Amino acid sequence: MPISLPRALRDSTDLSDTDLDWLHQLMADWQVVADLSTSDLVLWVRTGDGRFVAAGHTRPSSGTTVHLEDVIGRRMPLSREAMATEALLHAQIREAVEPYWTGTSAVHETYVPVVRQGRALAVVTKETSVGLIRGGRIVEREMDELADALCRMIAEGCFPISGAGTTIRHGTPRVADGFLRLDADGRVLFVSPNGRSCFHRLGLDGELDGIVLAEAVTSIIPPRTPVDEALAVVLMGRQAWLTEVEASGVFLTVRSIPLTLGGGRAGAILLVRDVTEVRRREQVLLNKDATIREVHHRVKNNLQTVSALLRMQARRASNEETRHALAEAERRVTTIATVHDALSHNVDERVDFDEVFSSVLRMAAMVATPNGEVSTRLEGSFGVVDADIAQALATVLAELVTNAVEHGMEGMDGREGQVLVRARRDGDAVEVHVLDNGRGIVPGSLRSGLGTRIVTTLVRGELRGTIDWQPGPDGQGTDVVIHAHLGQER
Repeated sequence: MPISLPRALRDSTDLSDTDLDWLHQLMADWQVVADLSTSDLVLWVRTGDGRFVAAGHTRPSSGTTVHLEDVIGRRMPLSREAMATEALLHAQIREAVEPYWTGTSAVHETYVPVVRQGRALAVVTKETSVGLIRGGRIVEREMDELADALCRMIAEGCFPISGAGTTIRHGTPRVADGFLRLDADGRVLFVSPNGRSCFHRLGLDGELDGIVLAEAVTSIIPPRTPVDEALAVVLMGRQAWLTEVEASGVFLTVRSIPLTLGGGRAGAILLVRDVTEVRRREQVLLNKDATIREVHHRVKNNLQTVSALLRMQARRASNEETRHALAEAERRVTTIATVHDALSHNVDERVDFDEVFSSVLRMAAMVATPNGEVSTRLEGSFGVVDADIAQALATVLAELVTNAVEHGMEGMDGREGQVLVRARRDGDAVEVHVLDNGRGIVPGSLRSGLGTRIVTTLVRGELRGTIDWQPGPDGQGTDVVIHAHLGQER
């Protein structure tokens, strides 16, 4: 039965946490070996009974695999364990003399000890189908030599490289994208066809063989162009890191894997990928996001201008009813502006409604009855909701809270008014109670005001829900109950 790597190692071996971490680092970065050698790599750990168990497996990304099935958790056949034991005990690479048969093809095996601080922890088998054709002999030889160099580094405890960067946004290069081999001085010894094409698109004309890559790339970068400070050491192959270079609108990501032999520098492998289209798409998305935020920002500013005009008009009105109507309109416009303000800070057209509603509550709290102060409070959480839903929900709750403050608190005789909004969300459904301790509602009374019509229309339409007015707990005040749908929770 296949078992996960952490459990297999912890339960079956005496490896320490630092040993386990080393093996995890190896498996995070051994794909380059599999791709260069067009081989399956299987990590074998020795259990307490002396048997080897497969704890990790990777296949070449651009070639034929040896193992079609999952091998993790399986034991190594006894006929192969002698070679694995020899590689582990002597911490030396061992080559199988004869291939073994999988039933359909012959497989050549190389046993590579995984060494850390001079001690062999496990064994990696590099399993390659015999007679595999990979394009051309020259490419095959160069790829095999580089794979063998990395295997020697594994056996010397030099690979994986501690602190090496293995990710850089989107577009991390792999062997199939293009690769180069550098000598210890940073000169190009070999470049794959895809790697050659990448640097030609960047602007390097002519042959690449024999040039010092760092000098050549630096010479074509326009003056005053921002350059990654790690670019030079990566292109020289002296630092295990990732960098990005741009020239004439072409973007390349370059990863350096320094090679060592017997503790000394032996050149480097550079993996390169043309990510121009990826970066262009990212820029388009960034421009789109910025445009959306700017639209919301301008809508918010325009609504604030409308709100200010309504406020000025209300001050000039001589009729009390007109003043009140304009003040109501101003408040509703301000509520909508609050949602657009929140959207102007996001890029996904979704807002944390709890933050938006806290602003709505503060505005409602500023409206007090002549007889006393009114406190507002939120219990529970609405969570994150879509922009359209946030707009409708904010308007509904602002109407209900304001109505409770302005009308429900009349005749309080100096008592402090309280408005509580209680929210309980379950997936895309939400139940909201707007409770106040005011005078309550008269049973059977008609609610036909503009605010009530707005609230009812939005709840039944945008929020696809229901709304009901009922007496508050113990018959005191009013409890407005809303059941609504907020859309799929993401």
